[in-house]
Amino acid sequence: MEFHPSIEKADIQEIKLFQEEKLHELLAYLETNSPFYQKLFKENNIHIADIRTLEDLQKIPTTTKNDLQQYNHDFFCITPDKIVDYSTTSGTLGDPVTFGLSDSDLERLAYNEAISFACAGIQKGDVVQMITTIDKRFMAGLAYFLGLRKMGASVVRMGPGIPELQWDSIFRYKPKYLITVPSFLLKMIDYAEKHGLDYKNSSVYGAVCIGESIKNQDFTDNILSQKIKEKWDIKLFSTYASTEMSTAFTECELQIGGHHHPELIITEILDDNGNPVKEGESGELTITTLGVEAIPLLRFKTGDIVTAHYEPCQCGRNTMRLGPVIGRKQQMIKYKGTTLYPPAMNDILNDFNTILCYQIVIQANEIGLDEIIIKLSTEAEHEGFVNEVRDHFRAKLRVSPKIEIIDFDILSKTVFNPNSRKPITFIDLR
Repeated sequence: MEFHPSIEKADIQEIKLFQEEKLHELLAYLETNSPFYQKLFKENNIHIADIRTLEDLQKIPTTTKNDLQQYNHDFFCITPDKIVDYSTTSGTLGDPVTFGLSDSDLERLAYNEAISFACAGIQKGDVVQMITTIDKRFMAGLAYFLGLRKMGASVVRMGPGIPELQWDSIFRYKPKYLITVPSFLLKMIDYAEKHGLDYKNSSVYGAVCIGESIKNQDFTDNILSQKIKEKWDIKLFSTYASTEMSTAFTECELQIGGHHHPELIITEILDDNGNPVKEGESGELTITTLGVEAIPLLRFKTGDIVTAHYEPCQCGRNTMRLGPVIGRKQQMIKYKGTTLYPPAMNDILNDFNTILCYQIVIQANEIGLDEIIIKLSTEAEHEGFVNEVRDHFRAKLRVSPKIEIIDFDILSKTVFNPNSRKPITFIDLR
């Protein structure tokens, strides 16, 4: 199987024509099999024969997470007996959204991860240690395993947590790559230093980082990435994906954005009015999945604010690249005239070596305005440290949030919840 698809190195116009052909196939499939989109087409008087180009997608209303949650069953295009795996993703209205995958969808998922890992440089025969969960109805861990298996890599399924066991596995099986939430690498480094482990001379060459940003918008290392590399000289690769997309955007060795796979997904970057943004501007990533059998999505608004980069990459791919997620649209904070997203606050808090863990809580105050509360555990002396953190926020973001010092044993239980595959560092109570 080709893990460096030729379509990604094709001419831009050729890629567009290829996607438009795939779009025609999808629209015909939805009109035949999707109760939700059948109704949407009928109510909006949409004739799929009129949708000939990618630009014509603008004639179709977007789909939101609320739609997925309210009409979850109507998105299924196949009968229950054809579902091989059930996954769930968080919804906006409380209950999780159910995703089913057919045998064909699992094959597509494996292909997606295989070409994504190949993009980052992983090859057949490499040993890869998965520091991610593969159970609890999470799609990601299953996708990583299937992709690595398809490309012929060897997998060490460690699961998250327990630095001692992670190091035991590294020294035992000598993985070249790790797949992990990047902040956990700091815990592994801390454990190694305290126990005299020669981690700098381990077999690990690089880590594929999930769930947390490791880059600034100009693709330089952010504070989290810098802190890891100051201690441990390994390559860190960004990857971005979601259950709804069943598709990943992963960096190549040049590390200047996650590459788009045109055979798997159509992307649009839209402003608040649903119009395409100008090149270089940020907007909401809106996706149309290609080749999905159970729950294909058409013009689905992900809620993620991103910037796309279109110049060809020196790796030879001509596909669009996604920059780091600026923030989630629903997590945008308006605080005393300043617009903020959680990743900017994460960078500030990650700058302090004495912070053991933290959680950003957003709530509405008595007059309906956003209020920011930073809960943190620290080894430092409290009063002076609180002022130092507050001053850092003022200098970097021009805001002064409320800061609460919480005992590590108490706060860590909510941050490192065993039912979550990544640290819960942001809670929105608005």
